[in-house]
Amino acid sequence: MKISEIYKVLDELSPFNTQESWDNSGLILSNDDSCERIYLSLDLDFNQVKSFLPNSLIITHHPLIFKGIKSIKNDYAGNILKELIKKNCALISMHTNYDLSHLNRYFCEKLLGLEIIESDGFLAYAKNNFKDIYELADFLKAKLNLKKISISLAKEIIQTDLIGICTGSGISLASELKSNIFLTGDIKYHDALALSENNISLIDIKHYESEICFANSLVSNLQKLPIEIIISSSKNPFLEY
Repeated sequence: MKISEIYKVLDELSPFNTQESWDNSGLILSNDDSCERIYLSLDLDFNQVKSFLPNSLIITHHPLIFKGIKSIKNDYAGNILKELIKKNCALISMHTNYDLSHLNRYFCEKLLGLEIIESDGFLAYAKNNFKDIYELADFLKAKLNLKKISISLAKEIIQTDLIGICTGSGISLASELKSNIFLTGDIKYHDALALSENNISLIDIKHYESEICFANSLVSNLQKLPIEIIISSSKNPFLEY
């Protein structure tokens, strides 16, 4: 199947022109414009790419390349790029455009089983039916299969009707919140301190765990394509110990 045809389908599903200005979603690596199968993955690691069959299209959530590069080196991105080129594989990434169109909703409704009652850009809001933040944290641990979860409590606990949610790393959006509870990943120490003073409680749902559902989300929208689609899991760089 032609990669240009698949790209058109992806663009109709989640327009690439809706990505953030700093993002690099779209065609990252081209080949001869044909592929025999599609691999879907959150990210890529070298051992994973070694297992891919030649003449494939890989679709990831996070772009392998965010900024322009002047040379291909023996580093994380360089080694993966060389392996993909050797295998005549192409690479497309769907990052902030897919966050906007699909990923938050899929994470909330399919993984957590929470109904989204409002969306505002990268922020989704679910109804808060939990008696307190600890009950919510226990719920998230069970749903995301986490042994423990990090919580930052607001200076003054205020009952709120909404839970703000952003998969991945959304702490920069905290100033736009319509809720006193925010679920996101990659929460930094000083951000937690500042937001606690502003009466916002945080639960770190972690980056990998909140976005690993990307492949399952996307595959359901590509079933109409006449090509084999394979879900592949990249390695989580963090281990619980």
